[in-house]
Amino acid sequence: MRGFRRLYGLAIGSLLIVTAINYLTPLVASATIDFALSQEPQGGMLMPHLIAWIGGAEYVKNHLWWPALIMVALTIVSGGFSYLKGRFAAKASDGIARRLKDRLYDHLQRLPAKYHDRAETGDLIQRCTSDVETLRLALSTQVVDISNAVLLLITAVPVMVLLDGRMTLISFTLVVPIILFGYFYIGRVKHLFREVDEAEGQVTRVVQENLTGLRVVRAFARQSFEIDKFAAPNRLYRDRSLKLLRLMSWYWSSSDFIVLMQQGLVLFAGAWFISQGTMTVGTLFAFVMFLNMLLWPVRQMGRTLTDLGKSIVALNRMGEILAEAEESKPESKDQTEMPFKFEGRIEVTDLVFGHGPQGAALNGISFKVEPGETLAILGPSGSGKSTLMHLLLRLYDYESGSIRLDGRELNELDRQWVRSQFSVVMQEPFLFSKTIGENIRLGSNGAANEAIRDAARLADIHDTISGFPSDYATLVGERGVTLSGGQRQRVALARALLRETPVLLLDDALSAVDAETEMNILQALRSRHGRRTTLVIAHRLSTLAHADRVIVLDKGRIIQEGTHAELLSREGLYQRLWTIQNASQQELTNAD
Repeated sequence: MRGFRRLYGLAIGSLLIVTAINYLTPLVASATIDFALSQEPQGGMLMPHLIAWIGGAEYVKNHLWWPALIMVALTIVSGGFSYLKGRFAAKASDGIARRLKDRLYDHLQRLPAKYHDRAETGDLIQRCTSDVETLRLALSTQVVDISNAVLLLITAVPVMVLLDGRMTLISFTLVVPIILFGYFYIGRVKHLFREVDEAEGQVTRVVQENLTGLRVVRAFARQSFEIDKFAAPNRLYRDRSLKLLRLMSWYWSSSDFIVLMQQGLVLFAGAWFISQGTMTVGTLFAFVMFLNMLLWPVRQMGRTLTDLGKSIVALNRMGEILAEAEESKPESKDQTEMPFKFEGRIEVTDLVFGHGPQGAALNGISFKVEPGETLAILGPSGSGKSTLMHLLLRLYDYESGSIRLDGRELNELDRQWVRSQFSVVMQEPFLFSKTIGENIRLGSNGAANEAIRDAARLADIHDTISGFPSDYATLVGERGVTLSGGQRQRVALARALLRETPVLLLDDALSAVDAETEMNILQALRSRHGRRTTLVIAHRLSTLAHADRVIVLDKGRIIQEGTHAELLSREGLYQRLWTIQNASQQELTNAD
């Protein structure tokens, strides 16, 4: 609400003016009707002041068009301030919603990787869009509606008492039951809103997952399976929505019945008092208008409270995101600048890290990489290779052991600074739905076009891009779907090479390219980036042959270490894999 109190204050001020005008209109109408019927207007001490304000009794009796004109003017002014009330409230709520979306998006960027590992993307999308919209509607209408209902309850009673105390008591006979009815209703409906929101989140998740993997679904002819998978959460969403609608329909029909009973009671009592000569027709008309002014907002309180209950659920769901702790910062200070010139020396000592049900992903590994050295990492799936890369980037924090960059403990350095020292190509390269040039430029904001083309040449993708009709302006589609796997990897590699950092991390980054292209890329890297520390994960041993050293991981431990030639001369996993891959390559050559 900070920064928007003034707008809400203006909205409430406009509401006060509208309420005051709405009080004047029934009173002016009451006096006009009584004068037209040659009756003396009632209203105690209030009516004489009102009649004097509109011109006096004699003038009004002889000029009935005058109070009618006043009522038209009051209606126009009331409409104008009603517009201002809605505009101020809408402007404030839109601003709050925009600020909240910004805060949620910013907070999600800062949450640790462990949170995103367990969170569902579809549910997060709904919380950042639908739930924010629900809250925006609440702030634009429900806050003002509640203020209006409370204001009417507080101020209408004295005015109605001045008109006729008996009718006031009769008018409020069923108001309290309506309020209590709405209170108990909101208690029942609030938990249903949360169930509906959760079911809608499941639907969003399934749709998002299906659209992301649509090519895989079609490739395996799984459309029918996906349709059936979608039907279950969609049916759950429908059932919960119908349950909510049934409860809401029951409330509205019941509250309508109570409101109509109250109106009928007032009309019956008023007709009786008129027949007894103790009330004028104008006074009854004023009471009916006041009753409508009062009953419908009070009845609407049920709808308002219903929507407010939904808004509270939405606010709680957003609060669950904001309550998540952000990635920790070093206790010493928030280092926003480079604390030292990183040369590229990495030392890992007795490193232990475990996540997921499998237990320790890394179990006491130790190695050292000197500046400019290329270290190759080999191992079967699940041996901890990618986990090691994630720890170097501080996507996760290790439980024990040590990682030191030029002698400084990694966990004591600012995460953003650490990540600025590494260029990385992930195992599954991600491309944004932008042009090829924009995807490469992500590696270095503001990079010149020539620098982008130079990085593409190093990644051996420039000639391919130049062959596209739109060159570097070619759109790659969502996640780079219009490119082949090898092309995506090379665009991601160009993005990493554009970023001049001390360390280059390649997580199986060339698995989708052919052997000749791979050789060209590796030779270019050695000639242009020889002074850059490089860690290479690969399953193709030819990729590792030119590394300065190779470590072999298995079940989170280093089981072999040495140069390519040294490991080939020893019995072990490396030698077996080399023999198998060479035999497979020889078979393919013979087959050709």
